[in-house]
Amino acid sequence: MPAFRTLDDLDARGKRVLLRADLNLPVKDGRITDMTRIERLVPTLRELLDKGARLIVCSHFDRPKGQRVPEMSLKPMQAALTQALGSEVRFADDCIGPEAEAAVAALKDGEALLLENTRFHKGEEKNDAALTQGLAKLADVFVNDAFSAAHRAHASTEGVARLVPAYAGRLMQAELEALDRALGNPQRPVVAIVGGAKVSTKLDLLGNLSKKVDVLVIGGAMANTFLAAQGHGVGKSLQEAEMHDTARQIMADAKANGCEILLPKDLVVAEAFAAHSPNQVVGLDAVPADRMALDVGPETVKEVVSRLASARTLVWNGPFGAFEIAPFDAATVAVAKEVARLTEAGSLTSVGGGGDTVSALRHAGVSERMSYVSTAGGAFLEWLEGKELPGVAALSR
Repeated sequence: MPAFRTLDDLDARGKRVLLRADLNLPVKDGRITDMTRIERLVPTLRELLDKGARLIVCSHFDRPKGQRVPEMSLKPMQAALTQALGSEVRFADDCIGPEAEAAVAALKDGEALLLENTRFHKGEEKNDAALTQGLAKLADVFVNDAFSAAHRAHASTEGVARLVPAYAGRLMQAELEALDRALGNPQRPVVAIVGGAKVSTKLDLLGNLSKKVDVLVIGGAMANTFLAAQGHGVGKSLQEAEMHDTARQIMADAKANGCEILLPKDLVVAEAFAAHSPNQVVGLDAVPADRMALDVGPETVKEVVSRLASARTLVWNGPFGAFEIAPFDAATVAVAKEVARLTEAGSLTSVGGGGDTVSALRHAGVSERMSYVSTAGGAFLEWLEGKELPGVAALSR
């Protein structure tokens, strides 16, 4: 993991601190429906304000494509931030230029300001020098607390970090330290669970993990592709016939890397992808032609649990089955609860994240019981794929 400065290295009193947050929150009818990202941001905001910083918060929201779109304004986030902090957060109607500069100039030590959507400027996604310089003009230092946007080399994530001293916020720091424990310098044995629908969308992930982990557990619909590639009949199950050669190559590469791939031993099959659809547990060579696999079976769960018992580190991306629909959530929930138990017992470091994984772990009731659950989505996946994240690289000392 690259070395980076944190808030421990920053004397913030009296300084104009430009904080890159991720306020791309779910909003319906003008109301925020999930405050998780703000809740996770509060420790960094509060620490900087308590230290006497003149705090300037910037973020993107949605995809306005360089246009000023009223319904994509960050204005609704002002009240949410004010409520979460218990102190007023002001608002500027632009993120650069005279209005933003005047709003910043009016700040006193320990006061906060939210800037308007950075993506209202085309230069944001182009990492344009003019926008980068406009943002840097507002600040003495830059703090990035938006790991979820760190895989993009945008003006507010990468560009400004090259112009003013850059630091990681507490959320960014926690994310990077968790990922380092998971893959950078893990305690072994390391187990990775990878689920999801398609092998084709996770080629880089599977390739990188097979070089880094001791056991790679494959679940979800992508397991059907691996099973079919081995000659097992999978009925009407979702699978990618064109990826069979690739699946076999992934298995061969993993073996060469000393990584064991663990595929399902049994499957839960049903005629329809519907709640409480009549279902049964079958062996790998007993999938009826008119049925589809929607979860892995109890023997597979037992095998995964036995491997976790001797593991020291777990990385989890993707559910075992169609967890949104009962009873096809059974395997994901059972494994998740065992992961939580082992984590709380101190024998397992468990890190999960990416897309459906967060929803699945919340559904299982264990998201607060794991070592770390990342809400970063694309950035989390790109890290697992072994790619350099521009927003992280820019923080390196």
